[in-house]
Amino acid sequence: MNKKGIEMAIAEVNDSGGVRGKHLELDERDDGADGAKAAGIAQGFVANQAIVGVVGHVTSGAMVAAAKVYDGGRLPAIATSATTPELTGISPWVFRVISSDSSNGITIAHFAESMGRKRAAVLYENDAYGRGLASSFRRSFTGQIVSIDPISANVTNAEPYIAYYRTRSPDVVFVVGTQNSGLVVLHEAKRDKFTADFLGGDGWTGIVADTAMSEGVYVGTAFTVKDPRPEVQRFVADFRARYHETPDAYAALGYDAARMMARAIQEAGPNRAAVRAYLASLTDETAYHGITGVLRFGADGDPVTSSYRMTRVHQGAFELVVPGGGSAQ
Repeated sequence: MNKKGIEMAIAEVNDSGGVRGKHLELDERDDGADGAKAAGIAQGFVANQAIVGVVGHVTSGAMVAAAKVYDGGRLPAIATSATTPELTGISPWVFRVISSDSSNGITIAHFAESMGRKRAAVLYENDAYGRGLASSFRRSFTGQIVSIDPISANVTNAEPYIAYYRTRSPDVVFVVGTQNSGLVVLHEAKRDKFTADFLGGDGWTGIVADTAMSEGVYVGTAFTVKDPRPEVQRFVADFRARYHETPDAYAALGYDAARMMARAIQEAGPNRAAVRAYLASLTDETAYHGITGVLRFGADGDPVTSSYRMTRVHQGAFELVVPGGGSAQ
């Protein structure tokens, strides 16, 4: 979805005349969410002087590894969906369009509290994303953390966790990971008729593919197709027309990062240092108004304003909810 959002953005820019009279060329690489591979790809990008900006990387661990290379090679990069706090301030050459898990964990914890939940269990995938978001939630939740445990991204059996929760009676379970581990936990909870509220972070973006298991769960995300803003609805319609599927947060974040990079090259010229300086200089007046919100960066490379919001899955879609758990009107 990141890839499709980026490709759509570049196609739109080129269809409207390109940048400074020239078409942008997209050089795509797959880092496999692997830090070592991401660093190698970054080294190749740095060495290629035709490349003036990078859109990516997607995952936290890969972006942290690549960021160190971009810093040494003085190549600007805009991460799409890497949320680890380790990226904050890592390099003046690295930015991201999604807020840090330091902020997102606070949002999720406060939301759980607004629903009156006082006992939380936490499961987290043991990687940069899982550890960062779980830690932020743990620090921010004022109720009792009855259990916090690492879980494999490839877990196939969640029965021991759900059985233990029955003895500890949490009223909310926060699962920090991808939809794969999340669905395993939700399947077991449903099988065992365990009825606590379940929360997920942006790693659960793809969970709606299983409508039966995801119905009613709460998910933090930077984007929902239910957002009524005209620009969002145009994006959704155009994405569906191009790809014959519905965009998710990954698609929207990739799209915004690519459009920001294109605008930076248009305004500053095809020069790495000038592109970086332009991105760092955005103000409230010159900020990029994107699909996921109004974007400009702080001195640490993080977005100044978070677009991260809580949603509840209903009939395969993320519906915005307000503190307390009700649907937004």
